[in-house]
Amino acid sequence: MRYAGTHLIIDLWGATNLDDPGHIDAVLREAAIATGATILHGHFHHFSPNGGVSGVLVLAESHVSIHTWPERDYAALDIFVCGDCDPYKAIPFLKRGFLAERVQLAEHKRGLIG
Repeated sequence: MRYAGTHLIIDLWGATNLDDPGHIDAVLREAAIATGATILHGHFHHFSPNGGVSGVLVLAESHVSIHTWPERDYAALDIFVCGDCDPYKAIPFLKRGFLAERVQLAEHKRGLIG
């Protein structure tokens, strides 16, 4: 089977530090590097006061994105990578960085050829 890349849809429940753009940026950078990806650019927006964060890391191999709801201890993430990158290697960094109690995961093969 050939495909362009693997796209993980990740829900973190019981998570912490979801209102701190600096912390989120650092955790996502660690996670992206763990996949083997090359970070090109990052941008994070904090909805204030005391709101969530939306952000993205643009990768040479695609992207990592996050949207957080601190009031629900919930974060929604996408990790889409191609080439030799392994998006599953990011999961331990996300669990540790956000102290998530539960992780829901779905995988999609993008650009499936056959």
